[in-house]
Amino acid sequence: MKPVMTEKAVMMIERDNVLTFVTGMTATKGTIKAELEDLFKLKVDHIRTLIKGNKKYAYIKLKGDTLAIDVATKLGLM
Repeated sequence: MKPVMTEKAVMMIERDNVLTFVTGMTATKGTIKAELEDLFKLKVDHIRTLIKGNKKYAYIKLKGDTLAIDVATKLGLM
């Protein structure tokens, strides 16, 4: 998984508390959630996925007490 940094992704971080990642095509929502919770010690509210072209994007909505901007700062995105 690798994070996506576009204008839309930054707006979603600030406005909706959502992180965007490009994942492998075989990754399921359960494996994505488990991996994020293990790596970053996050609480995931829900996950939406989108397959566009040859890539699979995962939009991860974090629970209210965990801020996406803090996680993005830890990753060096902001």
